[in-house]
Amino acid sequence: MRFLLALILLGVGQFVALAGEANGMSIPQWTSIIPPIVAIALALILREVLLSLTIGIFSGLILMGLKSSQSIGQAFLEVPTAIQDSLVNKDHISVILFTLMIGAMVSIISKNGGMMALVKRISKKATTARSVQLATWLLGIAIFFDDYANTLVVGNTMRPLTDRLKVSREKLAYIVDSTAAPVAAIAFITTWIGAELGYISDGIAKIPNGMNEIGSAYGVFFQSLQYMFYPILTLFFIFLLVWRKRDFGPMLKAERKARAADVEDQQHTVVGEIDEVEDKKESVWSAVLPIGVMIIGATIGLFYTGLSGGGEGQEYVWNKGVSLATNLSEIIGRADSYLSLIWGSFCGLFMAILITISAGILSVRKTMSFAEAGVKSMMPAILILTLAWTLGAITESLGTAEYLAALSQGNIMPAFIPTIVFVLAAGIAFSTGTSWGTMSILYPVVLVTSWNICAAEGFDVAASMNIFANVVSAVLAGSVLGDHCSPISDTTILSSLSADCDHVQHVKTQMPYALTVGGVSIVLGTIPAGFGIPFYITFPIAALTLYFIVSYFGKMTENETVSQ
Repeated sequence: MRFLLALILLGVGQFVALAGEANGMSIPQWTSIIPPIVAIALALILREVLLSLTIGIFSGLILMGLKSSQSIGQAFLEVPTAIQDSLVNKDHISVILFTLMIGAMVSIISKNGGMMALVKRISKKATTARSVQLATWLLGIAIFFDDYANTLVVGNTMRPLTDRLKVSREKLAYIVDSTAAPVAAIAFITTWIGAELGYISDGIAKIPNGMNEIGSAYGVFFQSLQYMFYPILTLFFIFLLVWRKRDFGPMLKAERKARAADVEDQQHTVVGEIDEVEDKKESVWSAVLPIGVMIIGATIGLFYTGLSGGGEGQEYVWNKGVSLATNLSEIIGRADSYLSLIWGSFCGLFMAILITISAGILSVRKTMSFAEAGVKSMMPAILILTLAWTLGAITESLGTAEYLAALSQGNIMPAFIPTIVFVLAAGIAFSTGTSWGTMSILYPVVLVTSWNICAAEGFDVAASMNIFANVVSAVLAGSVLGDHCSPISDTTILSSLSADCDHVQHVKTQMPYALTVGGVSIVLGTIPAGFGIPFYITFPIAALTLYFIVSYFGKMTENETVSQ
């Protein structure tokens, strides 16, 4: 690893030296790939996404400076200016506002007893090992709006029940980990959606006539859901394992050990505290109402702005000659998704504050303190987003996507682009331990590149759109797979800690399951979809394959323990 790092640093040093000698000279087009390659390589080696993105930005600014005889020192000083320029964008500001407000809301409902009450409500009837696992799975789906909140809430609160019913800590950690990110990735209103829409929107903006041919970022996201094989199949796979009461590999050994003897009473490590308030004040509505208001507010915003043409005064006329789905798709495609998300998150945050204070659950000071803590918790994501936007703007100026498209023309079949992107995303996420970092590195490059390759191959808009939406899902799905397999992933670590499970054991037991679903997703999902096979064929076949895998390779655990 040190040797690889030395090579990278040597290469950067040589590049800087060359830049110093080449001021004012024309530079070859291939150099446009240096910034993203530097960012990816350093992220893999250093496992520090922020530093890697910053150095990638710096290398891009050096290249841009060569055309104007700019010195290395001037390029260095341009780094903060470039970052500042990326923030002078209405859509980017909208993403930041939405992310910060939902972070504040999540923090408040995690502290006002609402989340705890929701957990207790779902787990009330869990009396067997299977039922408590199903309750954990359902709770993981219910807390869809944030993967961190999901992990911390579900793991910490379900652990006493799973221990009592002799479910292994490894199985608990797996269910927690493998519901958190997949649900957050595919749900319509989450802490992830703002970043996803930001990347998609930037990709569309870089494509000539992109808004007319492709539509809105939200519309693309909805279309990409039909290709989200790994996240959706993972949720189905967990249900299969639990319902069939079967496991295989290291997980089977862990489950049988837990059934045979009491789960060790370990000293629990509290990772994200979920405060228990007085029983009389602990209400499920403290969580349900803010979340519901947020979803309703965002939905109303989508329809309002969609029907009014995104605020441009061109009202949408309901077409009775087409299906309901087509009308809804057109409305959502015309909507101002950023404004809608801001409305929804603001209403949800306001409701969370109102309920918490008016019911006397927390004081005004404590409520706002927790809101502030929630805002602070989202800052790492905001920093990654900002640097990714900056790097994306630089690669656009350098013509990176156009060069890659020209290089790939005739060498890569468009149908295989989503699969290549999926594998690449999984590899980067595994090595860096971050889904967000992977998305920030890949999205600015692969979206425009995939569209340009399709155009060069003579694809029409509809065919290009299918590949484009598939690539959108491939980055996201591959990032989640790599994250699940990575021992340095933040959610993997949090899942281990919240379930009080040995981290190495968690990774060891989870990886075979993640790779199984990942393999099926590629072979029976992403590849066929790239050739135009519709989702209503690929999903059933993939699901049936997973059923046979569980039935053939899975073995029954020991008799379940019924609570007394």
